[in-house]
Amino acid sequence: MQQPNKKNQAGFSLMELLVSLTITLVVMSIAVTMIARTLNVRTRENEHVDELGDVQRALNIMSREIANSGFNLTNPDNGIVAADSNAQAIRIRANLNKFDTTGTFSAAARRGIGDPLAAAGEDAGEDVTYFVNTAENTNYLARWDQLAVTLVAVLANRVDTVGFNYFDQKVTYTQDPPNCQITNPLNAAGVAQAPVTPDKAKFVVVVVCMGTPQVGTPGSPGFQPGFRTLLISDVALRNSRLNKY
Repeated sequence: MQQPNKKNQAGFSLMELLVSLTITLVVMSIAVTMIARTLNVRTRENEHVDELGDVQRALNIMSREIANSGFNLTNPDNGIVAADSNAQAIRIRANLNKFDTTGTFSAAARRGIGDPLAAAGEDAGEDVTYFVNTAENTNYLARWDQLAVTLVAVLANRVDTVGFNYFDQKVTYTQDPPNCQITNPLNAAGVAQAPVTPDKAKFVVVVVCMGTPQVGTPGSPGFQPGFRTLLISDVALRNSRLNKY
């Protein structure tokens, strides 16, 4: 029987094998980097969407309650407690159940928050403070209800700052996301409008700044830098100018 000639059998040389392995490693490295980047982008965007939804809901609650500030209080009281309100916090008051005779509210509760007989629970929502709690390395937007059974409610997590800007008329302004603020407020005539003290306000611009953290470390595959998002709500204090409604 004739034996096959081994010299005629084809194969890879050592150089060809090294080149193919090098190309394979490069392609796999690129694929792994792209997968890591995709996963990091998805992780960050999921976090951003969750944060955005929480902050938008919180801003809607704040805007509605601030707009009702001063309801059924003696005019021209706008319902903002100046002593406890500033650029980082706002305390608002109202007598929401004054004319509500359909519920179980007592006469004392309907007389308003100024009455010493006002009861916790019955006058819930009538004396509220909004602020960002930074205690114990946490940053969340809090709603403190002085007359509720549960005093503190967390409206949104991962909030960097909240700002309250007080004006005696409607203004336009320039957004400044890097510094989490508004600048250059102008009145309807296009003239620079200075802020007023909280008790004189008829218009409040609420600014909420949320930070989306970075994913990964700089220089690593798929690194995604952190960024800030600025959400703003213009709130007219309806009860400070009832002749307009």
